[in-house]
Amino acid sequence: MSEQHRPRILSITNQKGGVGKTTTAINLGAALVSLGQRVLVIDLDPQGNASTGLGISARDRGTTTYELLHEDAPLSSVIRTTETEGLHIAPATTDLSSTDVALGAQENRVFLLKDALAGPALANYDYVLIDSPPSLSLLTVNSLVASDSVLVPLQAEFFALEGLSQLMLTIRDVRETANPKLRIEGVVLTMFDQRNNLSQQVEDDARATLGDLIFQTRIPRNVRLSEAPSYGIPALAYDPLSKGSQAYQDLAAELLSRASPRKEPI
Repeated sequence: MSEQHRPRILSITNQKGGVGKTTTAINLGAALVSLGQRVLVIDLDPQGNASTGLGISARDRGTTTYELLHEDAPLSSVIRTTETEGLHIAPATTDLSSTDVALGAQENRVFLLKDALAGPALANYDYVLIDSPPSLSLLTVNSLVASDSVLVPLQAEFFALEGLSQLMLTIRDVRETANPKLRIEGVVLTMFDQRNNLSQQVEDDARATLGDLIFQTRIPRNVRLSEAPSYGIPALAYDPLSKGSQAYQDLAAELLSRASPRKEPI
């Protein structure tokens, strides 16, 4: 794949569960498409929620990211279209949960996803968003090794910053051992309630600690973001005027505008 046709690959990562990784993968992907980008979501979470949220039922997934990593299936055989034109997905199933045990002794185990993405299939996309599992597992490390940068959803709650330090250390380790070009794209505050003093305090603390790594866009608590996955579509298709949809459109625009490198506090 020539460099000029190579998409930007983002790992959406936070080892803590319930912070909005899958919601971000789905809705940021749809928002980028609405801005003219071609997007592939790679579901690397054994729960397969991104796959379900984009309308791919478990019985229809066929070849998945399990076969991509474990059986050298070509990426082109894994990719599925969604109801949103320009937004595709490489789906996952619970089979992925065996990855740490099955591949833990393999010599090139942290490069499996990177190698799988080296073929021509990615030339069709501008962005690849990898939905990582809620852990610092072999799957997450594969996501980091294969990516250009990391997008960290950070829930606006009391202990939000505590778990971030371990992720930063993991990113540093991956940089030093397997992917020296890996950068932090940014941290996005999720489930933000501007009426809640705690949310504002978390934002203030995060900006004081991480500076301009924090996106200006904040993702609010929004019922439409919660409802849309049950219909197998992004919130932008379910209710484009909802606050959640508009926030992800703002995030996509901000992501596209962030071209200059930023100093990272790690």
